Amino acid sequence: MTSTPTPPAPLRLPPDLRLTPEQFERVCAENREAVLELAADGGLITMTPASSETSSRNSALLYQLERFARSSGGWKVFESSAGFRLPDGSVRSPDASLLRLERWQALSPADRRSFAPLCPDLVVELASPIEEGPRGVSALRHKMAAYQANGARLGWLLLPHERAVEVWGPAHQEARNQEAS
Repeated sequence: MTSTPTPPAPLRLPPDLRLTPEQFERVCAENREAVLELAADGGLITMTPASSETSSRNSALLYQLERFARSSGGWKVFESSAGFRLPDGSVRSPDASLLRLERWQALSPADRRSFAPLCPDLVVELASPIEEGPRGVSALRHKMAAYQANGARLGWLLLPHERAVEVWGPAHQEARNQEAS
């Protein structure tokens, strides 16, 4: 007689729960089916799986980034399940990212097996149909600004429904700094 595996219990956490990056890593290890990120204040950010269409677009994007990395050399490509521990203490997962190979090689083996303690050089966020409304795009822009504040040299926010790309680079950071003054 074979037994049917028991499905994992749903992850239920209090909304005011705050975790350190180390605690977050343990929660992720125990809940591999959950799609989570950690905010700079230690709060959990729950995410939904990508739609089929978005996943296909992300695959095409990764293919192009991998082609670039192989042809130019000196780059490491990451897909959406890679978590990065940013300088502000958050752990975020861009839909796609590139990291200079020397930065990757400078990490210890333990840091490579964990959430790498750095911000990628290029971060890409691909808006899904759920995120294409004003609140979703605003949240993605906030995430792009956080990447930039944590050291991303370049960011692309892809908005397929609008057939638009927002490029987040040094000029974008300068404009944000002027707005804050």
